[in-house]
Amino acid sequence: MDAIRMEQLTKSFNSLRAVDGLTLNIVEGEIFGLVGPDGAGKTTTMRLLTGIMEPTSGDAWVAGHHIVKEAEALKEDIGYMSQRFGLYPDLTVMENIEFYADIYGVPGEGRQERIDRLLAFSNLTPFKKRLAGNLSGGMKQKLGLACVLIHTPKVLFLDEPTNGVDPASRRDFWRILYQLLREKVTIFISTAYLDEAERANRVGLLHRGRLLAVGTPDEVKKLMRGTILEIRSADPRKATALLREQLPGISVGLFGDRVHIVTDDPGTAAKQAEDVLIAAGLKAEEIRPIEPALEDVFISVLGEGGKSLQWRGKPAATSQQQDAGATHGDAMDRVGTDKAVVVKDLERRFGSFVAVNRISFQVAKGEIFGFLGPNGAGKSTTIRMLTGILAPSSGSGTVAGFDVRTEAEKIKAHIGYMSQKFSLYEDLTVEENIDFYSGIYRLAADKRQARKEWVIEMAGLQEHRHSRTAILSGGWKQRLALGCAILHEPPIIFLDEPTSGVDPISRRQFWNLIYELAGRGVTVFVTTHHMDEAEYCDRIALIYRGELIAIGSPEVLKTELMPEDVLEVLCERPQDAMGEILQVAGVKEVALFGKGLHVVAEDGEATADAIHSFLKDRGYQVARVEKIAPSLEDVFVSLIEARDRAEQAQQAVQA
Repeated sequence: MDAIRMEQLTKSFNSLRAVDGLTLNIVEGEIFGLVGPDGAGKTTTMRLLTGIMEPTSGDAWVAGHHIVKEAEALKEDIGYMSQRFGLYPDLTVMENIEFYADIYGVPGEGRQERIDRLLAFSNLTPFKKRLAGNLSGGMKQKLGLACVLIHTPKVLFLDEPTNGVDPASRRDFWRILYQLLREKVTIFISTAYLDEAERANRVGLLHRGRLLAVGTPDEVKKLMRGTILEIRSADPRKATALLREQLPGISVGLFGDRVHIVTDDPGTAAKQAEDVLIAAGLKAEEIRPIEPALEDVFISVLGEGGKSLQWRGKPAATSQQQDAGATHGDAMDRVGTDKAVVVKDLERRFGSFVAVNRISFQVAKGEIFGFLGPNGAGKSTTIRMLTGILAPSSGSGTVAGFDVRTEAEKIKAHIGYMSQKFSLYEDLTVEENIDFYSGIYRLAADKRQARKEWVIEMAGLQEHRHSRTAILSGGWKQRLALGCAILHEPPIIFLDEPTSGVDPISRRQFWNLIYELAGRGVTVFVTTHHMDEAEYCDRIALIYRGELIAIGSPEVLKTELMPEDVLEVLCERPQDAMGEILQVAGVKEVALFGKGLHVVAEDGEATADAIHSFLKDRGYQVARVEKIAPSLEDVFVSLIEARDRAEQAQQAVQA
């Protein structure tokens, strides 16, 4: 039976065809992933299928109901979580969930058990009495998920549901989705995390309102043009820049801590790449062909090709030093030439709640410093203290040489800040937003036009300079917000989850700009939930429950801070194999990772053989079980779980 059927489904807005003749069947009980660049039509498609919008032409049926003629009956059989989920800020977490339970008619019997399970999944149990309006962005996202999942619909629509959600919570979320799948719920999901799309039964690649491809993830990967060579190097960022410069015409991109080259002649390209790196003193540790990931296919088909957006205009320090008042150089002299941020025992309390608990660290000038942690860990609170928005309760810190307690206004003049919501005014046009920020930053009149043109070109908005910001795609808004944040060419920029919900092409272009900024001596302080992005940072700090629990380079964190081994398991039906593998002796944790599983074990070698035999005995087709280096996501989850176990042990002793 078809859970969703579309026949030439079309939606036009004046001359723009947002959805262009979609014809597609989705069967009951499957997960269908819709991926595509920002502005491709994913959200519009969902709004049509959920009866929120009426199509311009064509037809569609969902759970047996026509989306227009039977719109009221349709609402009873679907669940829909939009990107702008409908929470009530003046209600508590618990009250929001109970409100949605009432709307969906969830019966009293078993209701509390379901609510408790959803609170536990989302780690919101300690916050169930907190007002939704006082939650962090990521915690609001998880509450939105819990509200949608309070009833069991026939068809569940999820529009980028894990944006802004940390890796540990994303793993839990997918466990719940697979449980819903066992209950024969059909799931239609759009996502900017293409490793999540690998888990769908089928994937559709949407571009400019049209489906370019539909099939299983493996079928879609056959669209990949050329062969991918993966290069491991001690300095992948430098290697990427060198290879782009020395191998023109070949697509070169940074993919986590690895360099990917796409080529039609892998033998020649491997030799050329090795020669370039050796000449620069960056001998490649390994060069090998690999199977493409969906992200590689996405970029190959849509043609980004690893190209870098070029930085235009004067270097930041040169033009900044022409301004009146304290200069970039002056600011750096106040803390020495190598320290941009210095924090000692910084603390922030809200009543009895300790949001940030006596953290200390330093950030060097020109460093890309990653700040990671689960939702509600204290990342945004720390950034607000460092940017002069929020006063610390105790402790000390300097940013660009200025005291966070006494010189907040001076800090604001010497930093750029891009918040999770991009800080743009959606009713203003692109040019009007830039003009507004030029005034805020008091740019000299003779500089304003040149800086405006730079932002418009950098953001790729030449044809949209007079458009209202509200109609821009996520990627365009992102680059416009970055441009507005650095109009005054500050020595330090703070980026709070800047790429949440942005497609892979836009994310890669964004990070190309970040590298160029850092190369010119600008310090970049960034929070992110994309673990591949965290690999791009020079150093990473991990904060949990307000405390700093780890700090170091990505390589140090992966090689020194996880005592257990990690096994990669590639087998059929990984979602079913997950629970069974936990029965194998020596297995501590099993999690979905891309299209396979990552298994944490005390003795990787012995456990690998045991898992392989165990799965084969139960009739699973097993492609591979092998020990691998842990990913940053593995380390992230491992450190958090270790801290939780230590705290539980301490509580048991005290009890």
